[in-house]
Amino acid sequence: MVFAEGRRPALTGHQPRHRQEGSPRMSRQHPRNRHSRIGRALRSRRAWRDIALLLSWLVIVSIGSTASAAALSGSASALGTSHPLHTTRSVARVGAIFHGPVSSDGDHYCTAAVVGSATRDLIVTAAHCVSGSTDDLFFVPGYHDGQAPYGVWKLGKATLDPRWVAGQDQDLDVAFVTVQPLDGRRVQDVLGGYRLGLDADTTRTVRLTGYPADGDAPITCVNRISPFTAGQLRIACTAYSGGTSGSPWVTGGDTVIGVIGGYEEGGSTDDVSYSAYFDGDIGALYQRAVAAA
Repeated sequence: MVFAEGRRPALTGHQPRHRQEGSPRMSRQHPRNRHSRIGRALRSRRAWRDIALLLSWLVIVSIGSTASAAALSGSASALGTSHPLHTTRSVARVGAIFHGPVSSDGDHYCTAAVVGSATRDLIVTAAHCVSGSTDDLFFVPGYHDGQAPYGVWKLGKATLDPRWVAGQDQDLDVAFVTVQPLDGRRVQDVLGGYRLGLDADTTRTVRLTGYPADGDAPITCVNRISPFTAGQLRIACTAYSGGTSGSPWVTGGDTVIGVIGGYEEGGSTDDVSYSAYFDGDIGALYQRAVAAA
């Protein structure tokens, strides 16, 4: 399910971080027997032809899958490897959350992204990023190198699931936050908004963009996700350290299907991150946020 942009279908943050696993090995068997009789030879050739056709099909499928991911990342070898962005136009809807003054020396501690809504003023992030007061919190989309190319937006009301508030349920570590107007304009009118994707395939290829707290520019990475638990997704992308909680998992260029958070508030090492699975509970939370805006 996808909520289209502009439609209703409907302090203290932590700096957690991420477990890596090996890739499965594949083996090949090579038949060695030769047949001298014509009948057996023909049957053997037909079998080899069928095997060859099957192998060709598998190669095409494999190449197509790799090419799809590589098209997002720039090259197949770049999958799972992050790199910094010092020009942020392509990811302008993603921004750093600052506590206090916005500058190259400022305190940005989490990441968020604009999500489309009828109210045109919502961002999505991790619940643990905004579990306290939003006073003195600011969203700076496209922030890089001390610059705020799309303005500094004051945060308003945060909507969190009561079950996360009561017990920090890792499957509900998601929040929607209103952003106050700036110079008479709403944030979605300036930047547009990602679609909210619910019940998405758990093996999609996504782009992950976020703001490490010890850096002055976002990093971005492309890789295929996988299920971790029934309510959690996992992705291997390097260097997502403290400050990247709330980073959006974007698929198809315009649909967000997760944010770094959930398991251990995003993970215990920098190179593997987690997200709560965006299902009906997240959709209901989104509707509550829209209604409250």
